[in-house]
Amino acid sequence: MASEKRIDDTYITEEGMQNLWHVWYSELHDGPSGLTLKIDRIVESKKSNFQRIDVIENKDFGKLLVLYGSLMVADNDNNAYNEMITHVPLFSHPAPKQVLIVGGGDCGALTEVVKHPEVEKCTMCEIDKMVVETSEKHFPHLTRGLTDPRAKVVFEDGKTYLERGKSQFDVVILDLSDPVGPAADLFQKTFHQRIYEQLKEDGILVAQTESPFYNQKTVRSLYRNLNEIFPVVRMYTCFMPIYPSSYWSFAFCSKKYDPLADFDEKRCEKLQLKTRYYNAETHLAAFALPEFVKRLIE
Repeated sequence: MASEKRIDDTYITEEGMQNLWHVWYSELHDGPSGLTLKIDRIVESKKSNFQRIDVIENKDFGKLLVLYGSLMVADNDNNAYNEMITHVPLFSHPAPKQVLIVGGGDCGALTEVVKHPEVEKCTMCEIDKMVVETSEKHFPHLTRGLTDPRAKVVFEDGKTYLERGKSQFDVVILDLSDPVGPAADLFQKTFHQRIYEQLKEDGILVAQTESPFYNQKTVRSLYRNLNEIFPVVRMYTCFMPIYPSSYWSFAFCSKKYDPLADFDEKRCEKLQLKTRYYNAETHLAAFALPEFVKRLIE
């Protein structure tokens, strides 16, 4: 019997996979709109103890990682998210020595963090080991940071890790999937308060905060909670074609530093990072928000 691969709820034989002229991937966003891609190849499909994991291939984006039916990263669309969630806080903190990433199983954020020589240790706490293994197999350009001696990977629930943790961090990065399933608790105020307590007295938290267009209820709730915890809270955004509306947001939360006033542009220029999206100009421009977004988080 020929082996089978699974996409959505359809099983396709290996023979059928060779000629997928009419197989499409669709991701709907709380309604009748969304993103649809023609699938050229189903690379891999499996289930972990936490979620379903698919790797598909498309002419424009290359290989794409899909978790629980949502696009996470793609060969040709991952730099903006990973570069903006990491370099913005790291260039805003004068001495980002101890960094924690919660989530981030594709390891793209980890790989960007260890580009900074000031970082002495970067711990990535990811609940699903299979996501890391899948990324190592299919997205090696994202997982290069795993070989850095300063990188440490812990396979554990982020909430549990922080509840029993005693370490204090300079920067915490919440590289989380959408607030469903195992990630739901990590979008709650109690979790953000725990992070505040784990940060040093001048620590910074950056979290992905969904689409300001499609996820307005979630965004409004997140910023209300974060403003009640941190003295400095600023939204910034980036362009991500595979994410809902292609417009994605992050929360910069700090006990002390402002991402514009304290941006170390000289250090940024001196380091000369090899990036595809982030630079000094995008760092500053990312905090300029459209009027509808300003009203959303006021």
